[in-house]
Amino acid sequence: MKSTLLALVSSLFVSCFPDLKSDIETQPVDYTVQNEKEIVDYIAKNNLNAQKSDTGLYYVVTEPGTGKQPTVNSCVTVAYKGCFTNGKIFDQNASGISGDLYKFIKGWTEGIQYFKEGGSGVLLVPAHLGYGNGVSGIPGGSVLAFDVKLIAVK
Repeated sequence: MKSTLLALVSSLFVSCFPDLKSDIETQPVDYTVQNEKEIVDYIAKNNLNAQKSDTGLYYVVTEPGTGKQPTVNSCVTVAYKGCFTNGKIFDQNASGISGDLYKFIKGWTEGIQYFKEGGSGVLLVPAHLGYGNGVSGIPGGSVLAFDVKLIAVK
């Protein structure tokens, strides 16, 4: 009887508190300061002449391109190599992927609009414009460095 009563009281006590672990995991983490330092160090190490947008995206236009310039609603084809600032490649597609620009990560949605068709360059994407707290294969807080080439705009 005592053990049943103890189990009942324990379960009532525990049920009064939310699952703290799941709350912590779902709260966005602010990586802004850490990402800024990482990006600035990457730019210096690689001797890049990068521009910073109001959102915190850094970009380098190596070749501006001469074709059509995309808008957020354009369908684009982009060849790319994505790596972390330590140089480790996490994804690449030399022949290009196609899709609606607004459906890509925020860093691409903004950054690809700096190029015209045929243009290329580098996008340095802080976590809040990339994958935030992380996704499969990309740890939370990761700065992503993309070499991009805008192949087509529709």
